[in-house]
Order: sequence, then structure tokens, then C-alpha cells
Amino acid sequence: MLSLLTGFPGFIGTRLARKLLADDPETTIVAIVEPRMAARAREVAKEFGGRLEVVEGDIVDPKLGFGEQQYADLASKVRRVYHLAAIYDLAVPEELAKKVNVDGTQHILDFCRAAKDLDRHHYVSTCYVAGKRTGTVLESELDVGQEFKNHYESTKFAAEVLVRASMDDIPTTVYRPGIVTGDSKTGDTQKFDGPYFILWFIYRMSQFGLTVGDMGNDEANFNAVPVDFIVDAMLAGTNDPETIGATLQLADPNPLTTRQFVSLLSRTYIQREPKGPAIPDFVMKPFLAVKPIRKFYGGTPFESLVFLHHPVRYDTTEATRHLARSGLRCPGFYEYVPALVDFFSRNKGNKAFHAKV
Repeated sequence: MLSLLTGFPGFIGTRLARKLLADDPETTIVAIVEPRMAARAREVAKEFGGRLEVVEGDIVDPKLGFGEQQYADLASKVRRVYHLAAIYDLAVPEELAKKVNVDGTQHILDFCRAAKDLDRHHYVSTCYVAGKRTGTVLESELDVGQEFKNHYESTKFAAEVLVRASMDDIPTTVYRPGIVTGDSKTGDTQKFDGPYFILWFIYRMSQFGLTVGDMGNDEANFNAVPVDFIVDAMLAGTNDPETIGATLQLADPNPLTTRQFVSLLSRTYIQREPKGPAIPDFVMKPFLAVKPIRKFYGGTPFESLVFLHHPVRYDTTEATRHLARSGLRCPGFYEYVPALVDFFSRNKGNKAFHAKV
């Protein structure tokens, strides 16, 4: 069984490849990788003993960077497509986000149509296609006229619209992860961004004998999910034909409020509760716009802090129902926070894990 994979050697893509190859000894993978990432991808691919081939290409090209014959040959052999590649930067410029997230997805859909023996397209979207919606967001919902907080959200929404429109002729499963954290058992991650920005604040404030203050609230939930759960869920979806046509929100069904989330991180890391008022957004935004300050706080973009005040809940009814057949459930953040904090504490000085500033 030949699979096409985008997003390798990324954080989720590498772990997914490892799971897919371990699960089925007959599986082989072709990973489309931008030329600038090819050397690193080939180095990572060595662990797979020749079962993962790195092919230089580019999803922003209509033919994925391939010649006509190479494109046709690959389409004639591929049975599964896993489309993970996207730009996840919350501050990404709109034009670049459209090229990669929207046009790139359209080109993958065109390839899926050319692959006449396609078994399934596994598409990784995000819970944040819901944009600025509040309240409960169902897995069956997509376009309800919502607005968006950034170009990442709006272009991932536009891409999922394309995927949804293709589902009548392309067998597809859509996965919508929440904010992905490190491994729930080891804490291992690729970069200290997302929820780790709060750890940076806790760490830096503690250097001055201070706590982060009341950064969260009781109305907003923090939608954290560990990377191993995401990968396990995609493997389960691969092996379950009943997930064809399904959209699975891979979120915590019982999330902490953002106040509980910040409090738990602070107690776990420095054994102190946050105290005092939070810095208001109108102060924080220009504060973090100063590059040296942003770098001091781990590269934290102001856009990431908006999620601490966004009152939304992502329903997981379909994901819970389908994944229960494989014995899977999303662990609560409190179960794995010690592993995340320990990994951060041991590696915060390693610049390889620092977010881009």
C-alpha cells in the first residue's frame, strides 16, 4: 500500500509516518518535501529503512513540482493521501497563507482525483476553522458566516471548504486538531510555541520573583491535545472505513478553563498560583511588538494570547464515537502536564526548540 504524505518531516508528519509504517509492514510512503527541507527530511527518513522515500516537490505548484510523467506514475500507484502540510503561523501574511493552505490543498485534491485507485484522503484541518465563533461548535458545522482572528484561520477554513466540496467524489476523513502539545508520555515536542508561550511567561516572571497574574478567565476553555493522541486518532481513522465522510474534532471533551490552565501550569512549574491582575491587551500588544521583548518571552506573538479570552467549546461527539472502537480517548491536560513542564524545563535553553521571532 503506497501512501502520499505532505508535512514531513514536521512535528505530526514524522510521528504519523512512524505509526503508519509500524502498523502495516506492507505500507510504503512517498513524502513530498520542499527542496529547502529535503536534506533534513532524508536524514529523518533513515530510521524507516527505505520504506519512506523523500521526493522533492512543492504543493503550491499545480503538478506538485513534478513532471507530467512522474505525476501520472505516482497517481497510478498511490492508495492513500495524508495532507498535513500547511503554514500554522498565527501572524502569517495573507498571500503566503493562501498559496500554501488554500492553493496547496486544491492541488492535493486534484492529485486525489487523478489517483484512480485512491482508498482515502486524510486531511488535517483545525478546530480553528470556526474562527471567532463562540459557544459550542459541532463537527458537522463549517460555514456559518463566521469572521476570523487571523489569516491562518481564514485560509484553513477556505481549504476545508474545498475539501468538503470534494467529498462526493473523493473518499475523505477530516481531522480537526486543537492546539497541539508535546507527547503526553515523554513531553517531547518540536518547538516551544502554542501553550508553551505561557510557560515562557511563567519562567521569565519567576526570575524576578513574580507570577504571571490572572491571565485566563472562567468563560474561555483551553483546547490542548497531545501529539500522540492526534497521531493515534489518524491511525485509527485509517483502519476504520466507517470514518469515511466523517469530520473528527480532535479536542479535549472536558477542557480546562483558561484560568485553570494557566494556574495548573504555574503550580506545576514553580509551585505557585498566579497572583495579581493580568496585563491588559492594549498594553500587551505593543509590548510584544518589540522584538527583543518578544524574544525574551520565547517568541510569544500577541495573536496567541487572544485564545485565552475566546469563549468557545469544540464538540467531540463524532470523534469520541468513532475512536472508542479503537479504545482511544483524549487525555485531560492535567494528566500529562508534568511531562510537558519537565521537557520544557530541561530544554528551554536549547535554541532548536525556540519559536521563530
